[in-house]
Amino acid sequence: MHPPQLERLLDHYPALAGLHTRLAELPCHRVDGGTPLFREHDACQGFPLLLEGEVRVSRASPNGRELELYRVHPGEMCLVSSASLFTGQALSARGLTTGPTLLVLLPPALFREALAGETFRDFVLGLFAARMADLTALIESVAFQRLDSRLAGTLLGHGPQVRTTHQALADELGTVREIVSRLLHRFEREGLVALSRECITIRDGAGLRALAAGPVGDGLATAV
Repeated sequence: MHPPQLERLLDHYPALAGLHTRLAELPCHRVDGGTPLFREHDACQGFPLLLEGEVRVSRASPNGRELELYRVHPGEMCLVSSASLFTGQALSARGLTTGPTLLVLLPPALFREALAGETFRDFVLGLFAARMADLTALIESVAFQRLDSRLAGTLLGHGPQVRTTHQALADELGTVREIVSRLLHRFEREGLVALSRECITIRDGAGLRALAAGPVGDGLATAV
């Protein structure tokens, strides 16, 4: 690893400062968006340390539906990778880059060596707890919040114009494209959004916010 890249890595992951000599021997990997970094049921090849970009971690069901669990940014930790390295078991989800990404892969042996140090161990356990809190919130959302409310909240989280596909929104929400499409067309009829090819324009932000904050239900919504 070149010195500037090593410096950037330690800026994002200062808890690894004690391993700087070993880290300097590791290569940096630059990959395009849409690159699978790991897959469900595979053995974990290492602990990803991001310098640039973003990794989307999701879980797929046998029928092809997908649920986004979280996203990893520089300085953050992949819960699935760390859990696999802790237990020695196969990965329980898959990771895909969302755009050009620069990362270093910390080999399993070096990850375990780093865990022997209190600083890195506290860093991992702290981020582990934060990720668990995120996943708990996700479970509550999926289990108790109506899908139309979740979709409204997702649209608001992307700004006044959401450049995405119905399939991508379905993947993010853990549902199927047809249901998302029906909900979006309902939103359009109600004047909340305007739909065009791979673009959703927010027309009534207040209305979407009211829908997003609506009462919890049984996890379903009428998509007609």
